[in-house]
Order: sequence, then structure tokens, then C-alpha cells
Amino acid sequence: MHRISRRRLLRYGAASPIAVLAACAQPDATATPTLPSPSGSRRGSPTASASPSPSPSPTRRATDPILYRDAAIADGRSASLQLGMSVLVRDGRVAWIRPVDGEEDRGGAEVVDAAGATIVPGMVDGHSHVTSPGGAHWIERFGDPPERLLEYAQANGRLAWSAGIRWLRDVGSPTRVDPVDGRERALALGVRDRWRSRSGFPAIRAAGSWITRAGTLPGRAVEARDADELLSLALRQLDEGADLVKLYLEVPGGTTSPWSTAEVARVVEAVHGREARVTAHAGQLGAARVAAETGVDSIEHGFELDDGVASLMARRGIMLVSTLTVFRSWITFGRTTRIPTYAGRQRTWRERLEVAEASVRAARRAGVAIAAGTDFGGGSARANQLAWEVESLVAAGLEPMEALAAATWRGGDLLGEPDAGVVREGGPADFFLVHGDPLSDPAALWRVWRHA
Repeated sequence: MHRISRRRLLRYGAASPIAVLAACAQPDATATPTLPSPSGSRRGSPTASASPSPSPSPTRRATDPILYRDAAIADGRSASLQLGMSVLVRDGRVAWIRPVDGEEDRGGAEVVDAAGATIVPGMVDGHSHVTSPGGAHWIERFGDPPERLLEYAQANGRLAWSAGIRWLRDVGSPTRVDPVDGRERALALGVRDRWRSRSGFPAIRAAGSWITRAGTLPGRAVEARDADELLSLALRQLDEGADLVKLYLEVPGGTTSPWSTAEVARVVEAVHGREARVTAHAGQLGAARVAAETGVDSIEHGFELDDGVASLMARRGIMLVSTLTVFRSWITFGRTTRIPTYAGRQRTWRERLEVAEASVRAARRAGVAIAAGTDFGGGSARANQLAWEVESLVAAGLEPMEALAAATWRGGDLLGEPDAGVVREGGPADFFLVHGDPLSDPAALWRVWRHA
């Protein structure tokens, strides 16, 4: 949570934990509003870092100009670094980007010697569950009390920010009565709203809860018994403030979608009519085929794509949100998956990873746009491990530039946010600095030095 003054803390010291949570949810009087509104408008990036990296001196204001001098830039669009570049940040935005020998007047800006470091656009985790901590027992954690789920969210936000992640796309959180605002809806929606005026936390684009066929995810999702209820629940999610709709198109132990192509297409058409997006959980081939046929905007996981489904996705402009980290984080379990693959046999996590990597390669061959996600909170990975997904995409066959794009500007495309994952003149100063070259060594993304 953000810093609370001693006077404010004493005021709530005798109150209940919920009152303290509510107090912490209020923006500081001195905080600069930085995060975006659900409508998609973009404001300047947060300026205070929640990471151990250096902060501005106490005598400087967060809005004072800073010149990052003589850095390299990795933008995810070029295969090599731009070397010897200087970036001036003023009022939370990029005033100019110039070669170090062509700098303009810095106007009294503080100079940060960034030689030997690389500027990376703020990353986008395209698949996350902000109200769960992740880890081996993530399924059980979804059933924790709402107060505890909000504590997980606070910790996740700080972790993500410290790792250079400026945007989170939450694709499912439990529906509960929010102990802070008293509203009964998906908890991530309240977290999103409260983080808008918070520095040091990512912006969120959030679905509501998972929408499933009744009996699929009992106790963790909103359940539809028939096609009419499926449509009604999807539109209700938007009415409650969701930025997108998440359909769960699998049944554990099944081999295809519990909904027909026509039933899902009806939802897609209605949601698009509300100018919102639809994504589909479709790890298995049969579910992915139904999702691709209906024209959803993106497919989550897509662990078993074949060339035919990948080609259909490319033709219809459907993005793949990769989550290879799921299997890499589960390999240590040494067990077979409890969910049979479409081929009807059990596989170890390592075998599942190999199939998923082949799926990513099929998508790349077909020209499918790929965005990166960790599935933190909905799997064993954690909120500060998007670099692991970038490494996993490179291991699956993507060039480092393509993998970095998946975690930056491709993620912005997924969100419909043109400034997300981009460093440009006039745009928000959403970037961080690492040591090393992520265009040849993706592990450099773990070596975060400081944040703009």
C-alpha cells in the first residue's frame, strides 16, 4: 500500500482492518494522478518507484525534469540497440529523445548517467490474476476472504512495478463484496479503480470473473446454464465495469468447448456492439478452434494450436496471449497434468511445455500476433516474473526482438492502448533501465536498475 502519514495511521489505529484498507485506498493529497481510466484514456506514468532502485533526492519534486544521458534503447521493433541516446523526462512525459552528441537544452534537469544501461519500455503482463498470490496452492487461494485477496493485490502491484511492468491485464478474479467500496463484483475491478491515482502501481485493464458452463469452476466463476444466460452474464460483466469479457471455453477432462460456435459468436457480437473485447480461455485444441471460428479478440494460453487453427487466427486478427511460464513453473512438481490433452492421454508438465512451444511456433509461422503473459495468481508464477515469459518465448523459437515486443507494444495492442509498451517523444515516461542487452540476452530484463 502507499505511504500513510503517522497522523493518518493514528486516526485509524483503533479501527477495524477494513477501515484501514479503506484509508489506504484513498489517494495521498500530494500524489500525482497517474494511472488510466477504464475508458482507455492515458495519463502520465507513475513517477515514484516501489522497487529498491534509486529514488530522486528528497529535495526534488516528482515532476522536476530528469535527463537520462547516454543510454541504449531497446524498443522491441528494432533487432539491435539504439546506442548513445539521451532521454529528457519532464512532468512525467518524454520531452525529447536525442543522440548524446545532439542533446537540446536540458533546462536545469537532473542528469542521470545512464551509460552502460538500456532503456526498456514499461512492460505489459497480458495475462494475470491480480487478487491471487500464485504459487503451488493458487487454486485454494481463490477461496480466501476478500480482505486477504486485496492484500495479495497490493503485494502483486508492488512486485510487478519493481520488475518494470506498467500494465496488467487481469483476466479473472473472484466475485465478492469488496470490503473497501462495498460493491459485489469481481474484486479486480475495485483494485483497478483505486490504483488509478496511485504512484508505484501498474495500470490495470480487467475482465470481471470467468464466465463458465455451470459445474466447470464451482465457487470460482460466474456460471451459465444455457446460451441465453451466457449472453446475459457477459453483458452484466460490462454493466459492472469490466473492460473486457473473459469466456472459459473448456471443461476439465473434456476435449472441446462446452459452448457451440453459434452460442459463443452471439456473445462476441453483443460485446463488440458495446465496443468492448472478448477473450477466451482455450488451452486445448477443440476450445481454441471454437474461439477462432467465433472471432474473439484473443485466445489465452493456446497450448495446443495446430496450423489450421493458427491460420484462422491470423486471418481474423486474433491475438495469442502466451503463458509458457505456467509449465516452466510447474516442472518442479514432477507430476502428470490432471487434465487430459485432446489426444486423451496424460502428459508430464515438461511434455506439456514442449507441446505449448510447438503451438507458439505454429502461431508465429501463421503470422499471429503474440502478446506475453505470466498467468501469475492463476498458476505457480509470481507477479514480477514477466521476464521469464520473454525468455520462454525465445526458447520456443521467437527472436529476442519478437519476444520483447510481446511483452511491450504487442501488449499495448492487446489492451487497445497505443502508449502502452512504447517510449516516444510526447508519450508517457513509462520505462525502466536494465543492465545488458535484452535483444541478445532476454535475461537482462531481470537486471532492473531504476525506473523513470
